[in-house]
Amino acid sequence: MASAVMSAAAVKPAAAAARVAPKAPKAMQVWAPTMNYETFSFLPPLSDQDIARQVEYCVSSGWTPCIEFDEGPRALLHRSSDFVKTAQPGYQDGRYWMMWKLPMYGCNNPGQVLDEIQQCKRAYPNAYIRMIGFDSVRQVQCLSFIVSKPGGAAGGGGGGYGGW
Repeated sequence: MASAVMSAAAVKPAAAAARVAPKAPKAMQVWAPTMNYETFSFLPPLSDQDIARQVEYCVSSGWTPCIEFDEGPRALLHRSSDFVKTAQPGYQDGRYWMMWKLPMYGCNNPGQVLDEIQQCKRAYPNAYIRMIGFDSVRQVQCLSFIVSKPGGAAGGGGGGYGGW
């Protein structure tokens, strides 16, 4: 016991590291609360390959993919001036979208999910389309992101969404 106390007392405190300013402080950005949608809103536009990789990750994780869509301002999270008065746990304004078909239970082929995204996009070209990944074991959504915006823009920060 005494040796443990002595060895702890013999340890010198670490020297404080000098603070270093970022090389490009103007590169730091402030999050803008408008026109941000989901998980990847802070990223540059997702390419078709980026979206395909996320779909593959969802399927390989054993999650159930589901495609949802919504048109117009209902797709965006909107808060009126009385938001503070109405905000409470479970506040779900603008968070429920229409489901495209049924969740893809048992899907293990990312190509099937990508095909469904394309079908949804053809049927609703002016809609926001997102894919969610539902974990049936934990009973939660583990992944949710925009795959298409009105006018053919991809998810994430924007960009073009073509076919695979």
